Amino acid sequence: MSESPDRTPLPRDFYDRPVLEVAPDLLGRTLVRTSEAGRIELRLTEVEAYAGEIDPGSHAFRGRTARNAVMFGPPGHAYVYFTYGMWHCLNLVCGPEGRASGVLLRAGEVLVGAEQARKRRLSARYDKELAKGPARLATALDVALSLNGTDACGGPDSPLTVLTGTPPAPDLVRSGPRTGVGGEGAPHPWRFWIDEDPTVSPYRAHVPRKRSS
Repeated sequence: MSESPDRTPLPRDFYDRPVLEVAPDLLGRTLVRTSEAGRIELRLTEVEAYAGEIDPGSHAFRGRTARNAVMFGPPGHAYVYFTYGMWHCLNLVCGPEGRASGVLLRAGEVLVGAEQARKRRLSARYDKELAKGPARLATALDVALSLNGTDACGGPDSPLTVLTGTPPAPDLVRSGPRTGVGGEGAPHPWRFWIDEDPTVSPYRAHVPRKRSS
């Protein structure tokens, strides 16, 4: 028996496109995280695009390093990083191999496995808050550095997969400046979200960090 269209995994050529095409097209897709604890399915409602070496806001702006090497690899892989000494964030690499770009998964609605997510997100008052923000999304899905480089097109045995899902109507897709990005990359309207979805995180402008005296 064949899978229904919305349960079909996204192929690699979906990611092998410019980041500003891939990012809004990820909205409404179903991110699947499979682990020993079980399966969680999440409908993506908010993402941000990062355009590598032409984007001052990107980790790859100054070139390839050990940390960002996955971004230069084949599209369709996960780029996971650790930030502020506390949180992980999950990205999907896109564009041609050798040219770094990726989409930060910022928020989503947990469709399956909410009981698992609640155990990891004890501070969430409501289910709409379980994955409301990139660190919360990664925590709810038990994303760690061990998933860095995971092939999201690797088939049913992959711990991360993205299914076709149900993209929103085009008139429901909004865009604006990315959250917390400063400098020359601040004005880029490369954050995309589904209008009025309760799981979308609030926008916060960049606040320069003060150096201790």
